[in-house]
Amino acid sequence: MENKRRYSIKKILAATAWILLGSTSVVLLVAAIRKKDSEHCRAIEINITGADNNLFVDEADIMNSIKAIEEENPVGKSIGSFNLKKMEAELEKNIWVKGAELFFDNNEVLRVKVQEREPIARIFTAGGNTFYIDQELTMLPLSEKFSARLPVFTNFPSDTKVLSKPDSILLNDIKEVSLAIQKDSFCMALIDQVDITTRREFEMMPKIGNQLIVFGNGSDVEEKFSKLKLFYKEVMAKAGWGNYSVINVQYKNQVVAKKRGAEDIAADAQRTLQIMQMIAENAKQQANDSLQIIQQDNERNTADSSMIQQSIERDESAQPSNTFEKPKPQDDGAKPAVSNAGTVSTVNTPVKQPAKPVQQPATPKANKQQPKAVMQKQNEY
Repeated sequence: MENKRRYSIKKILAATAWILLGSTSVVLLVAAIRKKDSEHCRAIEINITGADNNLFVDEADIMNSIKAIEEENPVGKSIGSFNLKKMEAELEKNIWVKGAELFFDNNEVLRVKVQEREPIARIFTAGGNTFYIDQELTMLPLSEKFSARLPVFTNFPSDTKVLSKPDSILLNDIKEVSLAIQKDSFCMALIDQVDITTRREFEMMPKIGNQLIVFGNGSDVEEKFSKLKLFYKEVMAKAGWGNYSVINVQYKNQVVAKKRGAEDIAADAQRTLQIMQMIAENAKQQANDSLQIIQQDNERNTADSSMIQQSIERDESAQPSNTFEKPKPQDDGAKPAVSNAGTVSTVNTPVKQPAKPVQQPATPKANKQQPKAVMQKQNEY
């Protein structure tokens, strides 16, 4: 009995000790929290992640949002007066902010971690609207800060934010195609834009040449681009860039190419007019586009001379074939001539020598000499 009593007493003492220790810990923790809450915010440090090259939200935007939420400068305020959950929710209302996390460190510095949405494609709708999408298929508006260099898709059938199931499937196909283009430097340099057909399939326009690349739907994207690269490397490089009018890669394990024929030559003029109209429309739209803001060079906006040179060479090679320069007066006699294919060629023709003065008919000549005869006759008198 005595052993049992001793064991019970020890058990009670141990439980009491643990209770006192826990209570003491709680008291100390509460005291530490109250002490920390009474401290003041010393500084704010902001870290933005998620976009490697395209910063559509900067530190100034986040700081302005925090000041607007607190209705004053947060630096100097007591830590206990901050509602961090509310601040996170308010920051996430920005369409370009995917997630936000705020906390105070041991130095009373407010740490703000923001994850930015990264666009992967720019889309133009059939109604003339335009927007970005990210990997979560979130529709993102244009930014007044930066213009992302991304694959461009045209003729998207819907202008609404709530998409139907077919439109959602098409938007997911756009994501897959765009990501595949960006993963390969050759495809990124080759593809100028991607048109969406009425059958919800893709047709691509290259930056060099007049070929139409029939891509089909968004399935087997990697395989299709692999076949396209192989065709350009093994066939186009040897046969010439203008030898084919259509390259079809939508079929399994094969590439169907159509040689340029008479019917393609007849369609060149109409296609050139369409390209010129499209260029005019794009220029007009870009003039009103908030993205086209001229910024001075800085660490985020630099001008690369090599890229400018490549752009000039691409523009010269893609110049419409039915536009040519007026021959200079000092030309050596070469005259521009349009061949059957609609391309501009130069034909060297013999330079005509200046014509010798043609003798006037007898009657006019006599009339011109008549005054001389009269003058001689007057001199005789």
